[in-house]
Amino acid sequence: MRIGIITPAPPGSNYGNRVTAVRWAKILRKLGHQVSIAEKYDQQPFGLLIALHARRSSPSITRWRRKNPDAPLVVALTGTDLYRDIQGKIRAKESLKLADRIVVLQPRALKELTLSLRKKTRVIYQSVEAKSVRTNRRAPRRVFDVCVIGHLRPVKDPFRAARASRLLPATSQIRIRQIGRAMSKQMLEKARGEMKLNPRYRWLGEMSRARTLRVLANSDLCVIPSRIEGGANVLSEAIVAAVPVLASRIDGNIGILGPDCPGLFGVGDTRELARLMKRAESDPKFLSRLKTRAKKLAPLFDPAREEQAWSSLLDEIQSRIGRRPLAGNAGTLTRMAPVRNRLR
Repeated sequence: MRIGIITPAPPGSNYGNRVTAVRWAKILRKLGHQVSIAEKYDQQPFGLLIALHARRSSPSITRWRRKNPDAPLVVALTGTDLYRDIQGKIRAKESLKLADRIVVLQPRALKELTLSLRKKTRVIYQSVEAKSVRTNRRAPRRVFDVCVIGHLRPVKDPFRAARASRLLPATSQIRIRQIGRAMSKQMLEKARGEMKLNPRYRWLGEMSRARTLRVLANSDLCVIPSRIEGGANVLSEAIVAAVPVLASRIDGNIGILGPDCPGLFGVGDTRELARLMKRAESDPKFLSRLKTRAKKLAPLFDPAREEQAWSSLLDEIQSRIGRRPLAGNAGTLTRMAPVRNRLR
């Protein structure tokens, strides 16, 4: 089957949506399909379209449905879709109506959907290749490295860990290392200003995915302070790398870590985060609890599990349309044969 994946994230970028699209393409190719990734749908002859981001990909979603009224469409929801856009944005809502199947990245996302939408929604955890997050950590070390990974934009609350580190006692050896592109001039100025004011903080800018994963794997702690997340790539990567996590108490994080995770803190709560960071540094038992949580969750992100989830979803789509072929023979540009009954 010829499958198109639409993502608003440009080629070569390290945006979460692009990372997800590339991984899904690899999985679908392994399952025997031909896959193309594009920023928008431009009437390419696909048999199935998978669109990331209900609002930002809505023009492509609408164009696909008009040109292919009977062909299957899968819409994958991002954090801003789930926790902002589908509540009031007409385009995002319309994308959900047009979708034959909806994909979310953690089970708590289902709370944001109506019963009718939940029926066509599937949870697919984002997998991580264990070899990509191998650690070279050596003990003992004189510093306690805390990483914050994500592009610098307000929804990520990027400087929360840096601000919390200012509240630590002088004896603390915590060092904050932040990775991500400054998405505005204001964010650039804030990052530079924080480095001047805060000797514990270092902004490393944007890095390649490989280098980013090395920094993550060699960190003692990972902080995810986001205000909105659909299911962060960095969270699954930290879990597979067995790096302890402190995360904001939002559904996107709770849906993966669990509501009883000892590393959760209130959104924007600098003092609570500072307390947890200091505890992770000074209390081996607490740090061990965080590591144990990661080890228990790691099987959720096994690549074989994600591959099976996509295989099951495609089988479901195939069976729903009467097991008719979704596209022409391999290597052709044949459009999908018309299907009278859309997926229900």
